[in-house]
Amino acid sequence: MAILNQVPIVKVEMLIRKPVNEVFEAFIDPAITTKFWFTKSSGKLETGKRVQWEWEMYGASADVDVKDIVPNKRILIEWSPNNTVEWIFAPRADNETFVTITNSGFEGDGDDIVNQALDSTGGFTMVLCGLKAFLEHDIVLNLVSDKAPDAHVKR
Repeated sequence: MAILNQVPIVKVEMLIRKPVNEVFEAFIDPAITTKFWFTKSSGKLETGKRVQWEWEMYGASADVDVKDIVPNKRILIEWSPNNTVEWIFAPRADNETFVTITNSGFEGDGDDIVNQALDSTGGFTMVLCGLKAFLEHDIVLNLVSDKAPDAHVKR
């Protein structure tokens, strides 16, 4: 039996060829975020606020507590007890932003923790790919919806 000596921390990164304010706003403003990630939100991200994100095609939702926002630099949320997600936005050239998403706080037995970390890695990688296609090329790829079409709920 394998034993985890350390709980994994997921880190995904990507260069987005847009100014940092546009990339940052894409995660703050649900009118933009719904083009590449969740389908519905109860509001914009603001420090100290709780919002609900929905993935209507899956009948799923998450309550998100916004812990900290530093405009154009950082977003920190908690979306289940002890599970945090941090976005860091690093400007490169005038029209380039390097985005790093870190997810930590996975809980459960070893198998649960590993599965959560793998799901998070794949999920946040898709989010960054969808963001890149949308902001750089104005293309909505439907990555999240098309990931598991057989899991869509009937309406």
